[in-house]
Amino acid sequence: MGSARTSLIVLVGLGACAATAVVAREAVTPPGGTSRITDSPKEVIDQTWQIVFRDYLDINGKYTPDQWRKLRKDVLAKSYDTPKDAYEAIRGMLGTLDDPYTRFLDPREFKEMQIDTSGELSGVGIQLSLDKDTKDLVVVAPIEGSPASRAGVQPKDVITAIDGKSTKGMSTEDAVKLIRGQAGTTVTLTLRRKSQVLELPLVRDRIELHAVDHQINATPDGVKVGYIRLKQFNANATKDMRLAVRDLEEKGAQGYVLDLRSNPGGLLGASVEIARQWLNEGTIVSTKTRNGITDVKRATGRALTDKPLVVLVNEGSASASEILSGALQDNKRAVLVGQKTFGKGLVQSVRGLSDGSGMTVTIAKYLTPRGRDIHKHGIDPDVPAKMTEQEAQRLRLEDLGTAKDTQYRVAESTLRKRLQATNTVGRSYNPASTNLPAALGASARPSN
Repeated sequence: MGSARTSLIVLVGLGACAATAVVAREAVTPPGGTSRITDSPKEVIDQTWQIVFRDYLDINGKYTPDQWRKLRKDVLAKSYDTPKDAYEAIRGMLGTLDDPYTRFLDPREFKEMQIDTSGELSGVGIQLSLDKDTKDLVVVAPIEGSPASRAGVQPKDVITAIDGKSTKGMSTEDAVKLIRGQAGTTVTLTLRRKSQVLELPLVRDRIELHAVDHQINATPDGVKVGYIRLKQFNANATKDMRLAVRDLEEKGAQGYVLDLRSNPGGLLGASVEIARQWLNEGTIVSTKTRNGITDVKRATGRALTDKPLVVLVNEGSASASEILSGALQDNKRAVLVGQKTFGKGLVQSVRGLSDGSGMTVTIAKYLTPRGRDIHKHGIDPDVPAKMTEQEAQRLRLEDLGTAKDTQYRVAESTLRKRLQATNTVGRSYNPASTNLPAALGASARPSN
């Protein structure tokens, strides 16, 4: 077992994303000098066990070292004919922790996870969701410039079959596995669009996943608002954000609305680096392991702009989104508008195992600069602004950040008040001198 290695990457998403980059490697060695296990399925089981034994942060009070040692003994006493049998044993072992974020991934699932935040994939360029009522696989949107976009796939199209295989009862993960594939190969999607049924053969291609959309919006009184939508914290997010801010600065943006709505998170490093693009000084986040070791990330004096900032959040803004919004709120760099965030304050590391499988393990919790533990609590906005379910259903992807978007209208109005109250139109903004309640008037409320 001395030759087995694990790959480590830190992420703070909803448990469904990782990265291809390896930021650290560490050998897997048996605890307490126990003998080597030569049976490959058992080796993977033991690697998983050791990772939890060394690093797991108990979030539910269900982990004790003695019980975990006994579980190892029981699991390794059994025989496993196939890797699949061993994988089931691993899932059962991790299930005793009652932590949805500490989970095992077989080689195919692990590869798919690595793709999710690598910033590039091979497929047709479709974002999917599962309708909670009908259980239909629904197209959220095609990625601009992708094979799906060029073929005319539209938001709200229902995928009824993939290469002739019915999608009834299929999860989004299963559908993604069938749709993705080697560039140059073809996949045929059967779509239902209102009363129409369409069959579209699509040639897969390499697709770069841009994390950021941005534009200049002009208010009725002529204020130039830089609107930036950050969709996920993938490997491209830091670069994409930098390019967006620089472009909007050149176009004369007087203030910014940063949209983190329904952003599920991603890479911890990306959230820290993006915070540094908006903050010149101050703490960004601290992480605490089960040993109480606190790792503090701080701004480095490299902010790209100091102009007024409003951040849009909702109940789908999670994890890395909460790190960024919490840092901007606690440092009084931005006003948060929208709804209470998801409330995931845990950090996972992603470990590759010797047979190509992997796992995510909860290793720490994070705290905002003011020491807030937001896990299961979320972050309250300074200015509440809800969107009804009917509004959300009517709103198209291209309507985000426009006058049709009611939450954006509140954010834009809040930004204009900030510009007017602090008299900063046309000159630099000093966050250290900002009085948020005074700037926002009666609509402001202190963060908790």
